Amino acid sequence: MSERLLLTGNHAAAYGAMLARAEVISAYPITPQTMIVELLSELTASGRLAAKFITVESEHSAMAACVGASAAGARAYTATSGQGLALMHEMLHWAVGARLPIVLTNVSRAMAPGWSIWSDQTDIISQRDVGWMMLFAESVQEAQDFIIWMYRVAEQVFLPGMVAMDAFILSHTAEPIIVHDQDAVDAYLPGFEPLYDLDPTQPRAYGGLVNRDHYFELRYKIFESMERAGRLLIEAGDEFAEILGRRYSPVEGYMLDDAEIVIVSAGAMTSNVRQADKDLRDRGMKAGLMRLVAFRPFPVAEVRRLLAGRRKVAVLDRNMSPGHSGVFAQEIRSALAGQSGAPPVYGYVVGLGGRDVRVETVTEVVDDLMARDVPELALFVDVKGLPIGPVRPDSTINRLGPLEVAR
Repeated sequence: MSERLLLTGNHAAAYGAMLARAEVISAYPITPQTMIVELLSELTASGRLAAKFITVESEHSAMAACVGASAAGARAYTATSGQGLALMHEMLHWAVGARLPIVLTNVSRAMAPGWSIWSDQTDIISQRDVGWMMLFAESVQEAQDFIIWMYRVAEQVFLPGMVAMDAFILSHTAEPIIVHDQDAVDAYLPGFEPLYDLDPTQPRAYGGLVNRDHYFELRYKIFESMERAGRLLIEAGDEFAEILGRRYSPVEGYMLDDAEIVIVSAGAMTSNVRQADKDLRDRGMKAGLMRLVAFRPFPVAEVRRLLAGRRKVAVLDRNMSPGHSGVFAQEIRSALAGQSGAPPVYGYVVGLGGRDVRVETVTEVVDDLMARDVPELALFVDVKGLPIGPVRPDSTINRLGPLEVAR
């Protein structure tokens, strides 16, 4: 039966992999992810988890081992963070091209240099075009549940998936969660049935050279499967509610019924956005929240539906693409392009390198939003309670105007 435990996000992720009955786990430790694989190694060694745990010398090798295990027919799992995910990059492509439904937890942190271990979405956003599905957890409960949800869809479309949670904000914070009944999880997530497995009596070639007459079609099939995954995430989220008691969807709305101003966010800072919406409502502002749960596949139809007819949209990005803007803002603008009645989208970059994104930060963003008539490409936001604007040489203000650089 299910039980209620007090777990950190890292330990919740380990429980998620255990409940999903991962059969091969390969990993290399990296802060702040290490506790996930530490616990999984203990669960495997004790016999509580019937899996093979493979220790390797790098994250590149960890993903290579998962690729081999999945190609052989096993349900494979790993976890990493920051520079470790970057080191995996080549093998992430192999997992997609080989159509292997591996699931990975990424404890999202800032990229070096300067060296940082604090919360930031840059590491996972840097992998957006590889072909992995991507979910962003807001809570410790979701750090567990999204692994199960992801496997459910990944093994239908034969594409790998990442579950992101914020470094330290979730990974090292303990919250009470429901650890689901194993029989119920088994009913939701049956055993992995690969299209092909490693069988010496039926030899096959893996990852061979593809000529120009076939490569295009293989890439199209990846695109088509990612498109299909969008619908399946919705269906699997509804099934999760029926069997395991919690409903998940690629996009979530909060106070959106009459909202004129919508704040878009993803990950753990969404909890503060919810409180900010309440505070803004107390001030008489019709504010609401649209939370991006799924980033790949991007929920274009749902975004268009939820944002249609709004007065203004503020997108909070804990990442940025130098030379352009925050990446979620880019994606929202792209989804709304050419739509009748689409609202203006204002991009705000917040929380880089673990900088706090407080309730006050969000309300200040909305105050700035209401003062602007024309959207800027990117506004960099601090938490010091000071006006957003250019940085003067003698100023301690850490807020930058659109594409302005401190001298």
